[in-house]
Amino acid sequence: QVQLVESGGGLVQAGGSLRLSCAVSGTIFRINSVGWYRQAPGKQRELVAVTTSGGSTDYADSVKGRFTISRDNAKNTVYLQMNSLKPEDTAVYYCNTVPVTVVAPGLDYWGQGTQVTVSS
Repeated sequence: QVQLVESGGGLVQAGGSLRLSCAVSGTIFRINSVGWYRQAPGKQRELVAVTTSGGSTDYADSVKGRFTISRDNAKNTVYLQMNSLKPEDTAVYYCNTVPVTVVAPGLDYWGQGTQVTVSS
């Protein structure tokens, strides 16, 4: 059963910080790369950070140097530490496998996501 549950969003002023958490079911956590995606109003969903099962990380250019993705193997949890937040970081943030988990032909898994709002 697919399970990725996001938490930790909120409202923050520009320049502030937030930490997002993603609880991942054990099987997925052990064998898959897991990433944080975001979707801003009127825009396509984009991948902003990824961590592999081996612990390697990669980031979109727009967040490089400000966001840090990490994983706690004991807790099956992936985190996204977001610093120096900008209004353009405002979006609903989702965690998912990379590539995304498919639950049926043509149907990707997406959780509820967590809203991040950065005020100027």
